[in-house]
Amino acid sequence: MKKRHIKRRKFLQSAGLGAASVFLGPGLAGCAGTQFPGTKSARKPNLVFIFADQWRAQATGYADDANAQTPYLDKLAKESINFTNAVSGCPVCSPYRASLMTGQYWLTHGIFYNDKPLNPDSMTIGKVYSRAGYETGYIGKWHLNGHDKNTSLQEGRNAFIPKERRQGFKFWKVRECTHNYNKSYYFADTPVKQFWDGYDAIAQTCEAQKYIRQHTNETPFVLFMSWGPPHAPYQTAPDKYRRKFSADKIILHPNVPEPLKKKAREELAGYYAHIAALDDCIADLIQTIKDCGIEDNTIFVFTSDHGDMLHSHSHTKKQKPWEESVRIPFLLRYPAVHGKTGRKIDMPINTPDIMPTLLGLSGIAIPKSVEGKDFSGVIKGTRSPDNDAVLIMCPVPFHQWGYKRGGREYRGVRTRRYTYVRDINGPWLLYDNQNDPYQLENLCNNPEYAQIQQKLEKILSRKLKETNDKFLPGPEYMAMWDYQWDGSDGQK
Repeated sequence: MKKRHIKRRKFLQSAGLGAASVFLGPGLAGCAGTQFPGTKSARKPNLVFIFADQWRAQATGYADDANAQTPYLDKLAKESINFTNAVSGCPVCSPYRASLMTGQYWLTHGIFYNDKPLNPDSMTIGKVYSRAGYETGYIGKWHLNGHDKNTSLQEGRNAFIPKERRQGFKFWKVRECTHNYNKSYYFADTPVKQFWDGYDAIAQTCEAQKYIRQHTNETPFVLFMSWGPPHAPYQTAPDKYRRKFSADKIILHPNVPEPLKKKAREELAGYYAHIAALDDCIADLIQTIKDCGIEDNTIFVFTSDHGDMLHSHSHTKKQKPWEESVRIPFLLRYPAVHGKTGRKIDMPINTPDIMPTLLGLSGIAIPKSVEGKDFSGVIKGTRSPDNDAVLIMCPVPFHQWGYKRGGREYRGVRTRRYTYVRDINGPWLLYDNQNDPYQLENLCNNPEYAQIQQKLEKILSRKLKETNDKFLPGPEYMAMWDYQWDGSDGQK
């Protein structure tokens, strides 16, 4: 089984790419308010892709969270395509990032838990855009270089990442993983540590603004920026943002149990402080894009790698199948296609769908190795939003549901309305998210919902078949990929 799986993986990773030719429209060097002709010509669009770590979908003003202070994101939402049922199908850092880069599902690229290295020969979004004539850049957290059996998790997270492992990104100011936001270093082209000035998300945003200004010319560019906040530690945002939030005024989700409410309020006050800081960063980025005269022809995406439980259902962090963990914000603004008036799309989309959708919007051929779906037609209005469900999963459950502590592998589907989940022993969860948004009532095996459960079970079976997932116990996947469990949870 192991050989067959690895053979299939290599085939998918080496599948051919039909690179599209690039027409470079007229442009002028410079920035700072210069208007560039040709932004609505055949020139390929720029892409600015911003994603935070552990920002759940509910935690914005435009999602009606009374705690959140996100005026700039709220404005952006009015001008964007808002996928209200965007899902992080394997909701933990490295699995999300590997699927974002490859457009593949977790049991294809093999990154189904944190700190495992993505194959440097993978066909990634950075490589595809680069081959289509784009300049490519990446700033912030990477979390895809991993570590081998002879290296500790922490050594891997602190290591220099050589050019051959950067998956097609040319400009590079990156660290594998850190959450020390106020003493954060990065590497560029040499193994010399360079430190971000102050709170790293703000410094990284300044670097992104600089990159945009320097690359506003006749060559299209792609820039990915990955922030560490609002991931814990929660009490480390700049003081000006922390002063905005008082724990005793935080409104909790009703699924937070009484004994955990005090701790939840304290952590959420810091969580929302991080979010407020990032909202200001969004404002700066949007203004820079406008000042450079490239607003119409720039695809701007704001999203997150997964959510954060923050004591809902008595759990913390991610990996769990509940809404606070799996559902993420996803705003996409591309005025040249949809104008400056936004709209909501409630069709579910999943992490592997991001790469093909962005390539579709950019007019670039999608590699055969990609497994996700191209929903660019939904954004353009040329295709109906017909995706019925997305897969959610936890193949090997570390952290809290730890591998040595029993664990709870699961597979499930998230539709527009329902969440249905099986664990390794059978049906486990069924929620009507429309009537029960905080998932307080588990309807699984309720006779009144038998037909709905049966329908969802069929959808799940279809999704597993499509992704060649036999829903095996976690240890079998570890053996299949020759992974060694090192005893740490790897999810911090």
